[in-house]
Amino acid sequence: MTQAASKHKVGVLGAGLMGHGIAQLLALGGCPVTLFDQDPQMLASAPERIRRNFEVFLKLGMVAPEQVDQTLANITLCDDMAQLCAGREFIIEAVSENLEVKQAVFAVLEELAPADCILASNTSTISIQKIAQDLKTPERVLGTHFWNPPQVVPGVEVIKSPATSDRAFAAMCELLASVGKKPIKVLKDVPGFIGNRMQHALWREAIQLVERGIASAEDVDDVVRYCFGLRMAFLGPLATADLAGLDLTYEIHKDFLAELDCSPEPSPLLAEKYNAGQLGAKSGQGFHAWTPEKLSQLLARRDEVLLRILGVVLPPEGE
Repeated sequence: MTQAASKHKVGVLGAGLMGHGIAQLLALGGCPVTLFDQDPQMLASAPERIRRNFEVFLKLGMVAPEQVDQTLANITLCDDMAQLCAGREFIIEAVSENLEVKQAVFAVLEELAPADCILASNTSTISIQKIAQDLKTPERVLGTHFWNPPQVVPGVEVIKSPATSDRAFAAMCELLASVGKKPIKVLKDVPGFIGNRMQHALWREAIQLVERGIASAEDVDDVVRYCFGLRMAFLGPLATADLAGLDLTYEIHKDFLAELDCSPEPSPLLAEKYNAGQLGAKSGQGFHAWTPEKLSQLLARRDEVLLRILGVVLPPEGE
């Protein structure tokens, strides 16, 4: 992994799970980054968390030790919103997934940031139009949905609302490309954008298969891990459909789509687990049982596996 030549001045608002990783990848790409968080402990711990993120990159020989030091030197920690915004060309918000919180944050950013600064929300599903609906300059607001962990996963959905200017949209795509990311252009601001619409359709069907006793949670996960999921890092769903033949896809859909779950409500099984406090890894029990050791080992292995896969399949052939 080599540093790009980008020198765009970027602010990142929020130093938590996503924010510190976003700051890391931008700073590695050569951007001077200001990183803000209202929690002093979260802000102060960001450099050490970034250094730990680099351990797998160093292990695989994807960065040199001096690049880690330079990345951290490119990041300025700040606890003042005015300092975060001063002289920035782009600001990426990475606070909690809550519409009211994001609206309040963007109202402040609009007042403090330079008039030509592009403002982006790292949201998974929330409408960009709703986030910007009370602003005076909604044309400079867009979405940038980074996927966790942002310093590893290359794709970023860039979401254009009806008010977003072509200039802001193109500039954000260029910034992301300049630091080695793959901008995925979302041309209409629909809930869930592209990735989460597909991902949650898969989750809904997976949960129903367990709920109906068709398979265990382990086997549902394994059919993805050991069967069709293996090729998805290399071939997207529409390319796979093309290879299978759209005539076959058409006939299967005619006979089969009515069998799939299309409930607009959360699964009763999911509701049961939610009400019982079985929230997944954070509570120790979800569809699987989790211990702190199992979770720690899985997360450490996850980043290494993802980076090894990306080293084989990216860039896609022909690009």
